[in-house]
Amino acid sequence: MSNITAAITGIGSYTPPDKLTNADLEKMVETNHEWIVSRTGIEERRILKGEGKATSFMGAEAVKNLLEKTGTDPLDIDLIICGTVTGDMVFPDTANQIGIKSGCTNSFGFDINAACSGFVYSINTGAQFIETGKYKKVIVVGADMMSSIVDYEDRATCILFGDAAGAVLLEPNEEGYGIQDSILRADGSGVDYLNLKAGGSLMPASHETVDKRLHYAYQEGRVVFKHAVKGMVSATKDLLKNNNLKSEDIDWIVPHQANQRILESVANMMDFPLEKVLINIAKYGNTTSATIPLCMAEFESRFKKGDKMVLTAFGGGFTWGSTLVTWAYDGK
Repeated sequence: MSNITAAITGIGSYTPPDKLTNADLEKMVETNHEWIVSRTGIEERRILKGEGKATSFMGAEAVKNLLEKTGTDPLDIDLIICGTVTGDMVFPDTANQIGIKSGCTNSFGFDINAACSGFVYSINTGAQFIETGKYKKVIVVGADMMSSIVDYEDRATCILFGDAAGAVLLEPNEEGYGIQDSILRADGSGVDYLNLKAGGSLMPASHETVDKRLHYAYQEGRVVFKHAVKGMVSATKDLLKNNNLKSEDIDWIVPHQANQRILESVANMMDFPLEKVLINIAKYGNTTSATIPLCMAEFESRFKKGDKMVLTAFGGGFTWGSTLVTWAYDGK
């Protein structure tokens, strides 16, 4: 067995400059700032604007930020994996567009669609290419332009989502740092509770699907809330058990930023002090595949070499999972 692990050796991120605040939403739908904050913890979110800009633009900007911070030559990148549900097109893959736009022209790439679990699925996939010894530099991107699939007449969903991208660099490590283990799960019976009904082969785009507003994200909030807490907690408990760890052994929890109350429920059920749970949902909302790398980028300066952290997420489908990481460098 190889003793190579895939270590995170750098992080980059991108958030659009334009903000959509709760006050802005008050002018669009029947809602108010206090109601949104009390139920979600969200105060504002970023929205990508500009002709010709889409998910790959944000992903490429995050990658360029990562390359600059780490001093990495874009031509040395072997592979780009992009977790996203809002690809620029049905095909080609958004990862390939990120590669060309960020100068990583020697890389190949592909997308992973696991909804809000996209980054957790993607980073574990990227780790396999490192652990085999075949590739030396793999970039994993989480990027979503949720504003492109949000119905801004639906007050239940439009308050939740924003646009952003984050990226990490994975490189081989033989000192025990990096991705240690993961628990990844899926349950297709969740399809009815969180989905985007039209635009795929089951229901191709038509005048009827547009008229019925079926090209927007749909969710049944209460059902998703219940399953999200259960899924993230169970995956994290199994992960710790498999590695003979307890909650107090973990330095940081980096959860998918779906809802402040979900994050607090997970922390309470896992007996994690809230100060160990990294949260930035107030500023960005739910950016789907981007939430975890965006959060890591924001709190990078707090991380120390050797810190143990758990990345955990839950998404539509349903998909969920948790990943154990030993941090490989001092963030400062």
